[in-house]
Amino acid sequence: MKSEIRNKYLSRVRFNRYLSATANNSKRAERLYNANIRLSQAFHPILSQFEVVFRNGINNVLSTYFTDNEWIINQKNGFMNDTSVRPKLYLRKCVEKTERMLSDRHIPPTSGKIISDQTFGFWTAFFSTPYYPLVGGRPIQVFAHKPAAENRSSIFQKLEDIRMLRNRINHCEPICFNNHHIDCTNVLSVRNSIIDLASWIDPELTPFFKKIDNTQNKINQILTI
Repeated sequence: MKSEIRNKYLSRVRFNRYLSATANNSKRAERLYNANIRLSQAFHPILSQFEVVFRNGINNVLSTYFTDNEWIINQKNGFMNDTSVRPKLYLRKCVEKTERMLSDRHIPPTSGKIISDQTFGFWTAFFSTPYYPLVGGRPIQVFAHKPAAENRSSIFQKLEDIRMLRNRINHCEPICFNNHHIDCTNVLSVRNSIIDLASWIDPELTPFFKKIDNTQNKINQILTI
């Protein structure tokens, strides 16, 4: 890409970080920029599939806990409306937002459609301090095969790290830096957390996630630039 086109549409400020990491070598910086895109692309399969598995796990656990397959609708006036989560009412507002969106499109707001529309942050919130006790601490049951040393707090931190990486990728932010240096240590750690958490849900998921994972190859390419 010509530099004037890149600076106009991708911004000079965005590209400067890549220049800084490559000693102002424009060719290396361009290779690094493109490699960062490919690494971000490589994360999509394991991020998206983990989100589906995690989301369905939470839904199954809470459907059993409430003895209600429609809990995500019926609990808007239950735990989602508890005084301890006011005034934010984060989960309730997320559900209501989806219901309005579906209504505007003249689509029946079924629990299945509402569940599939929620963000990774919505499901991670079940491990946060305000919401975890409101559902009897049941979310930990999703990770039935976790090591004994892992608890709500440690799992919540891993989920938050995944969520933050997911957001950086979705907003086209660099994920190959530590300050101004080329360093993929953090994203490799998050990648390992995804594989670990999937195995804690069910060890039989591990071969699937490893099969669709190509992040290490892309990281290796970055480290040779």
